[in-house]
Amino acid sequence: MSNAQKVLLLTGASRGIGHATVKRFSAAGWRVLTVSRQAFSEYCPWDGGEENHIQLDLADIDALRDGIKVIREKLDGVPLHALVNNAGISPKGPEGERFNTLNSGYQDWLRVYNVNLFAPLMLAKGLFEELVAAKGAIVNVTSIAGSRVHPFAGSAYGTSKAALAAMTREMAADFGPHGVRVNAIAPGEIDTSILSPGTEELVKELPLRRLGRPEEVASTIYFLCDASSSYVTGAEVHINGGQHV
Repeated sequence: MSNAQKVLLLTGASRGIGHATVKRFSAAGWRVLTVSRQAFSEYCPWDGGEENHIQLDLADIDALRDGIKVIREKLDGVPLHALVNNAGISPKGPEGERFNTLNSGYQDWLRVYNVNLFAPLMLAKGLFEELVAAKGAIVNVTSIAGSRVHPFAGSAYGTSKAALAAMTREMAADFGPHGVRVNAIAPGEIDTSILSPGTEELVKELPLRRLGRPEEVASTIYFLCDASSSYVTGAEVHINGGQHV
């Protein structure tokens, strides 16, 4: 790796927005470290992916602590220019029903919050020195469900994303004096494999009348990690075709 090559750490890299983000950064010459629950797939379309992959369940906080050590070993003293906290889970009930505040339990909420909220914070703190060394950027992936009750996303997911948006502001205030920028993106209905049945009816009401594309989200993430956004911190960018208006 060239000393000038920038480095990205991306969670939730196994599909959808994660895949598109890896391809966007790789095309720009970045080294990409990926984290997901799955082992590296031979179908993932980027070079050097297997050696730069960390298989890790972010819901397991003890494993996450060990995982951060592995990530630092892979960095081997190289600065970390960007951390993108893309991983998120929204479990459903046994019949596919939406989890709400009445039909879900503490363990359900704890798992969701571990992945969606606490893991981003622990990764940012655990890799603080590497981020500071690069004057890097953090992007937290929130959601349209963090600002309203969503017909498909569960209550634990929505409230965890609202908390992540608030935490982004807190992190921006804390990390900023050290030269690290922290922003968030809030996707709406993006054309990925995890869309729920009925989304097509919801899309008919959006101002742009279409689903978003993963590469559109990836481009915004790249902008927030690039020098073009060097004076942007504490922001949450809506990528939802006007769904928030």
